[in-house]
Amino acid sequence: MDKKFIALMVLFVVVFGVFVTTTLFSKNFSGFARASGAADPSAQTSLIFAWPLTAKIGDRVEVNVFVRSASNAPLDKKQVKLTTNFGSINGSPESIAESDKTGKVTFVLTSDAAGMAELSAFVGSSVQLAQKVTVKFE
Repeated sequence: MDKKFIALMVLFVVVFGVFVTTTLFSKNFSGFARASGAADPSAQTSLIFAWPLTAKIGDRVEVNVFVRSASNAPLDKKQVKLTTNFGSINGSPESIAESDKTGKVTFVLTSDAAGMAELSAFVGSSVQLAQKVTVKFE
C-alpha cells in the first residue's frame, strides 16, 4: 500500500465520521451541553389553593401549594415559603416547608381577628407564584 492511498482512506473515514455525527445528532446536540429545565419550578404552572375561603375567627384554613415545572410535572424537595399579610401560617406570618414527591406542601392559616388574608407563595428564593389566594375571616 502506498502512502497516498492510506492518506485518502484516513481522510474518507474522518469526513464520513463528521457527516454521520452531524446527521444523527444535529437536532439533539444542543441538549447534551445544556442543563435540563425539567427540574426548575414554574411560576405559571405551580398552584396555590385554600379551603375554606371564608372562615370564622379561630378556624383552621388548609392551604396547599403544588410545585410544578414548566411541563406541569410535579417537583419534590423544593422549599416553599408561604407568606400572609393577616393572620398566621403555622404560628407565624410566614412558614417554610419542603414539597413531597407529588409536589405538594400543606400549611395551616389561622386568625384571631376578622379581616382578609392575602397569601403569596415562593418556591426557592426567586420564584414567586403568579397566583395569590385571599381568605376572609369573619
